[in-house]
Amino acid sequence: MTASELCEAVDVTYMGVKRYLSEFQTQGLVESQIVSKGRGRPFYKYRLTEKARALFPSGYEAVLGDVLDAVHETSGQKGVMELLALRNKRLIKTLYARFEGKEMTEKVAELTRFFAENGYMTQFEALPDGNFLVYQKHCPLHNLALQYRQLCALEPQLMMALLGARVTRQSHMLKGEPVCGYLVESSQAADIGSR
Repeated sequence: MTASELCEAVDVTYMGVKRYLSEFQTQGLVESQIVSKGRGRPFYKYRLTEKARALFPSGYEAVLGDVLDAVHETSGQKGVMELLALRNKRLIKTLYARFEGKEMTEKVAELTRFFAENGYMTQFEALPDGNFLVYQKHCPLHNLALQYRQLCALEPQLMMALLGARVTRQSHMLKGEPVCGYLVESSQAADIGSR
């Protein structure tokens, strides 16, 4: 996020945000990157460091980690994947009513609400071509996903099933990028929804 975006999100003055960002950088909680978009002055984008991510509460991550470890010990990677796929299937069945009959913009908004309810920091952007970008700026399962990448592999499948549209990952925090970003191709909704 830029300092200006943070000002809007937390309702603090620009100078106040810059002071906090400077302090957080000194503490190793935030890092910045210079972004240049053609003409004009470059600007800074800020993101949380691994040290900061560890401060976010995610108690169920430890419980889920213990369960996945036990399944891995008894059934290997195949067992882990089967368990996570079953969880995805049940989640889709449980959540389907929240998405049924809604326009794509409403579905994407509902998806961001679902992720927010589950500890993610998610937002979306409507694109001029009718598609959407969905960004996850915080993942409560980040540390666990370092060990069990299957968690990340199933996320686009969950989104596709709930939205009825093709979803492709554009960026990934586990690859060092600042967000997990997904392109939702609403123009592909009819093809996927008719299966």
